Amino acid sequence: MTGLPIVKGTAAWKYFGDFRAGLLAGQVLVLQVAHPVVAAGVRDHSDYVEDPWTRLMRTAASLSIYIYGGPEGARYEADRLRALHRRFTGVDDGRRYSALNPHAYAWVHATLVMVPVDTQRFYGTPMTPSEVDEYYAQMCDVGRLLGLREQDLPPTWPEFERYYADMIDGFGPNETISTLFETIRTVKKPWRWLPDERWVRLQRWQHRGQMFVIRATLPPALRDRLGLQWTARDQRRFDRFRRVVRFFGSLVPVTLRSSLVRRIGRLNVWFRAHPRAYRFLGG
Repeated sequence: MTGLPIVKGTAAWKYFGDFRAGLLAGQVLVLQVAHPVVAAGVRDHSDYVEDPWTRLMRTAASLSIYIYGGPEGARYEADRLRALHRRFTGVDDGRRYSALNPHAYAWVHATLVMVPVDTQRFYGTPMTPSEVDEYYAQMCDVGRLLGLREQDLPPTWPEFERYYADMIDGFGPNETISTLFETIRTVKKPWRWLPDERWVRLQRWQHRGQMFVIRATLPPALRDRLGLQWTARDQRRFDRFRRVVRFFGSLVPVTLRSSLVRRIGRLNVWFRAHPRAYRFLGG
């Protein structure tokens, strides 16, 4: 299945960079590191525990390039990501692993494919069936650009949903998920100039907020296996929260909801074409 190019007006262009997707950042991280190979790679090679803010910005910049950076920018970023992940190898429970393990690599892509669909389901207006089909075909093209094989992702959206549910059914607690939750609780302040006493209060607030949204948006079966409690009162609070997000999001025109991420994508393509400027700014 081949999708339309990601250009203005198409499903991926409209939905992938929706600013409300940031509310699912924690959920996506949990789903990714629930995969044992991804968990081992993050444990051994990621710096997110020491510097989660920079890691988050780099991930957002990378995504913006291969969705909104045009064909050349997407190919460049895809080649860079494959070369980067080729170095991430190790041993877990006596077995060698690679970050380019096809099943693990496909799962990471699958979690990102699901983000815009979940964003609209939780915080916006759910995509129509035709939009979902167009969007999924476009994201399969992105997956192939990233090095996924034809057999790595199902050919249709209904088959993808079954694959996604089957994968989640096989996940449970692991050390990396526990470390992620601890990192959310103890994360360092993002800016040095922020007073410590103010960050103590903000840190407590962001921890409660992040964990609430993670508990709200994780698939219920996985949430239960991770020992995360969820009550009817929690559900009512989340329903009120997402109604507020949906209302204010509806005030922003569709073409503007992804404008920030689109600009980041174009800026990063420019940086790739001007490496001296990129290095000067610490890239």
